[in-house]
Amino acid sequence: MEEQTQTNLDQQPEQATKKGATGLIILGVVVALIAIATALLVYHHLYTKPLIDENNDLKELAELEKQEMENQYKEFDVQYEMLQSQLSNDSLIAQIENERRHTQQLLEELERTKATDAAEIKRLKAEIASLREVLRSYIMQVDSLNRINQSLNEENTQIKEQITQANTQITNLSTERNELKDKVNIAAQLDATGFWVTPKDKKSKDAKKVKDVKKFAFGFTIVKNVTAKNGQRIVYARILKPDNSVMGPKGSFTYENTQVEYTEKKYIDYTGEEEKVTMYSDVTEFLEAGTYKLFIICDNQMIGQTSFSLK
Repeated sequence: MEEQTQTNLDQQPEQATKKGATGLIILGVVVALIAIATALLVYHHLYTKPLIDENNDLKELAELEKQEMENQYKEFDVQYEMLQSQLSNDSLIAQIENERRHTQQLLEELERTKATDAAEIKRLKAEIASLREVLRSYIMQVDSLNRINQSLNEENTQIKEQITQANTQITNLSTERNELKDKVNIAAQLDATGFWVTPKDKKSKDAKKVKDVKKFAFGFTIVKNVTAKNGQRIVYARILKPDNSVMGPKGSFTYENTQVEYTEKKYIDYTGEEEKVTMYSDVTEFLEAGTYKLFIICDNQMIGQTSFSLK
């Protein structure tokens, strides 16, 4: 009996140790799962969501353009109906009816076409220009016949109101499309951060006083942007002295429809990934103590700025 009791006592520490190890393993798995979930959420927010948003904006633009085209086809149909109501010439009425059916057929094709089918949308868009010329020729023929009477004028007024409403809707759709284009353009703009500026003396060492400054080394980071167009860019740097004049102007460029001077410029090949940029500017003029401002411009946009002081 005493031996069995002793055996149970010996087993208790061992069981406690196993339970503690199991608890630590479970805790470690939970922490790892939380870390993975957090990383996935961050990745979705920083990388996947911008792509989804851009694709949604582009799809919405395509849908708006398709809707605008449908309204134009409907406007043609209304105008053909108006022309037919003004005629008593059976031959001309039949010709217009054929053109009207052709317009309705194209409208049905457009309604069956997906907004993302670029080739078919382009073909049906080209048909609009042809239909407009045909319609104009019939309008001229009808006007030359001069067969409109007072009883039809009221009906014409009503149809014109319908056309005006259609034109208003087309205008509204065009406005929405332009606003979406602006959103896409804004999303594609570059952005600079992490600015630093280091004054250097004639030995390229850090200068402590303004009278010793012979060169500026400065840099920044262009952040990652998956919606921006890849390719070569020109980055312009403008350093303004305390009196707001440009330090050491090397030339000028167009910014917001105005020619402005720049201190330095640099060509970069942007790939959409984070890009660290370093630039240098020699001092060839008198510098006074005070606050200096650094502006970075690229693609006709101010992508970042900072300020620094010299004593």
